[in-house]
Formats: sequence, C-alpha cells, structure tokens
Amino acid sequence: MDKNALIRKFNKQAAMYERNSRQRTLGVWRSRLLQHLDGNVLELAVGAGANFPYYNSDTVDLTAVDFSPEMLRSAQRMASKLDLKVTFKQQDIEKLQLPERSFDAVVSTLSLCGYDDPLHVVNKMNQWCKPGGEICFLEHGISHNKLLGTTQNILNPIARRISGCHFNRDILGIIRSSDVELMKTERYYGGMVHLIWARST
Repeated sequence: MDKNALIRKFNKQAAMYERNSRQRTLGVWRSRLLQHLDGNVLELAVGAGANFPYYNSDTVDLTAVDFSPEMLRSAQRMASKLDLKVTFKQQDIEKLQLPERSFDAVVSTLSLCGYDDPLHVVNKMNQWCKPGGEICFLEHGISHNKLLGTTQNILNPIARRISGCHFNRDILGIIRSSDVELMKTERYYGGMVHLIWARST
C-alpha cells in the first residue's frame, strides 16, 4: 500500500484507537511489558498513546514517533492527562534517523505488521538502543495452529486493504533473524499474539 494512503488510513482511525486505548486484555499485557522500564525510552508507531498509562511517569523520559499527525494528536492528549513527559516526532519509522545507542529501551507494540521491511526496523531498534538495553514487543502474527494460520493467510489481502497491516507475519522469525538477542517470549490467542523481551547487542 502506498505510504501516503496508509497515513490517511491511520488518520481516519485515530479516534477509534483513542476510544479503544484502555482495552482490558491488551492493558494487562502492556503493563507486564512496560511497567519496569526507566530512563530514556523510545516508542515506535505510538498510535493514540495506548501504552502511556503503563509507563512509570516518575522514571521514564519518553520519545514517541508516529507518521500519522492525527494519531500523534490523540497521543498528546493522553500524555497530558497522565502528566507523562513525552517528546513527539512525526516521522515514517522506516526513514527515521536517530543517534545510535541513545536510548535505554525501545518499544514496539502492534507495529511490525505494518512496515514494508520489518527486519530492517528491528535492526534499527537495535542500533538506537544502548548495548544491553531492553527492546520490548507486543505484536500479532501468524499462529502456530495450522487452521488459524491458514485462515490468516487467506484473510491477509483483505486485512491489508482494510486495516493497513499484515495478519500473517512470522514475528518470531523476524526477531530471530535480526541483530537483537531474544530473551523471553510468550504467545496467546492460539499463538497469534506475542509478548517478546529482547536485548540490544
């Protein structure tokens, strides 16, 4: 999908993302993934700021990036409500340039599905994170259940047109092929949802 068309799609979805930002099950996973982070944290494809309630506002200095101006406006409202210190950047993640080894942790939630080259993005995350720093993911991808996986493959072209994301990416395969060091992973909903803790190398 053309990147400008994708931006327009997410601009239109910003209000829906903001309404759904406190979804309960996702909130439990977000909390487990993020509540212990501190220092300078980079969050990619921040969306409407659904992760913001799960950061420790006393210890986290957050940089949040998204290519959708409407998503960033929603995220700014969320940060204001929570009194969370955030530096916002409107930028295409795949073209993003940041100083190497400048963040204590890097976060990606529900974003690897949308990139043209997700492996490249993960390797950039590794470069932006300080050596040994945490890289945390909450992502959806292809199920290890054969029936579910087949269904995801069939529905993927439709999902791409409607939501702008791929339903059938091999998330663990991408992480394992990247430069990061995989530390721990958990899978839910028939293996379609991944919580992944990794470390920069």
